[in-house]
Amino acid sequence: MILKQVLDQTRDRLASLKDVENPALESEVLLRYILNLTRAQLYLDLNIEFDTAKERILDEWTKRRLQGEPLSYIINTREFYGLDFFVDCRVLIPRPETELLVEEAIDFCNEHHSIVLADIGCGSGAISVSLAVVLPQVKIYAIDLSIEALEVAKCNACTHGVEEQITFLHGDLLVPLESPVDVLIANLPYVSTRDWQVMASAAFEPRLALEAGDYGLDQLSRLIQQLKGKVNPGGCVLLEIGLGQAQTVTDCLKEVWPDSRIDVQKDLAGIERVIRVIL
Repeated sequence: MILKQVLDQTRDRLASLKDVENPALESEVLLRYILNLTRAQLYLDLNIEFDTAKERILDEWTKRRLQGEPLSYIINTREFYGLDFFVDCRVLIPRPETELLVEEAIDFCNEHHSIVLADIGCGSGAISVSLAVVLPQVKIYAIDLSIEALEVAKCNACTHGVEEQITFLHGDLLVPLESPVDVLIANLPYVSTRDWQVMASAAFEPRLALEAGDYGLDQLSRLIQQLKGKVNPGGCVLLEIGLGQAQTVTDCLKEVWPDSRIDVQKDLAGIERVIRVIL
């Protein structure tokens, strides 16, 4: 079978899964990763014969996708903030909306010459590593409750050459943080139990990184209770939140820092996504 036939056949198979928004693109990605080709190289000659051994791999990967497994877990890669990150079932797949959190942190650090930053619930290390690459002058603490997630984060830090800049700490929220930082970032679980139960990726992504109680606020509430004394005066707190959570989280933050400046940033979809607290 030639490459074009394989590409078309894979696309048609993926089109039967409602959660695949772009079957043509996903079939292309699967083939590119199996053949280790760029997009341009893939389309250079679609009439070449497709290797039988690789055909078996493609069939296995396609079956996994048809069972609902996220594409990023199958190819073990997710792009975030212009960088490629290794991901597997030990970590949450980085979302594009989280890039807003990174942008806000970069802006603050550049304006205030902040030198110590903490990433709470670092997962794959997408936030920490992205910030370390852009801000080589910043020292970063990356904290996660999952030892397995920290293993993935360390791997990604080494891949991008920033492992010396990031200190990885195992523990629950702010407990491992021994001294205050200038910037505190947290992308904690904020999906309600009900919403988590109907998520397409719920069977594959770690529940610990997604689900946060009846209202999706369990982990954010716990973090806010621990914030006092963990951020230096003049510092900044950046929290990613879910749809409809802005007012509740803002009210909780005002109880901790009544004199701080708190605002909410919307993502590209117009959803209130990041809460910024300036102390």
